Amino acid sequence: MPKRLRLTRRFPVAMTNDAYRRLNRFAQEADITPDEALTFLFEHFNSVTHEENLNHRLRLFKAELGERKA
Repeated sequence: MPKRLRLTRRFPVAMTNDAYRRLNRFAQEADITPDEALTFLFEHFNSVTHEENLNHRLRLFKAELGERKA
């Protein structure tokens, strides 16, 4: 029997406009809400990411972070 989806944890999230649009596009394409999309992505994080790509993209993001905050 599938586990019941109970969205019991809430937290304020700040994200870029690009990230927000991408989340909403993913949710719309999957026919789920943005909350459900985030839940899906984090519950299945290891299977929806490629570890080498993730580490590479994270290094690039961190390198640009200072410029993006300015």
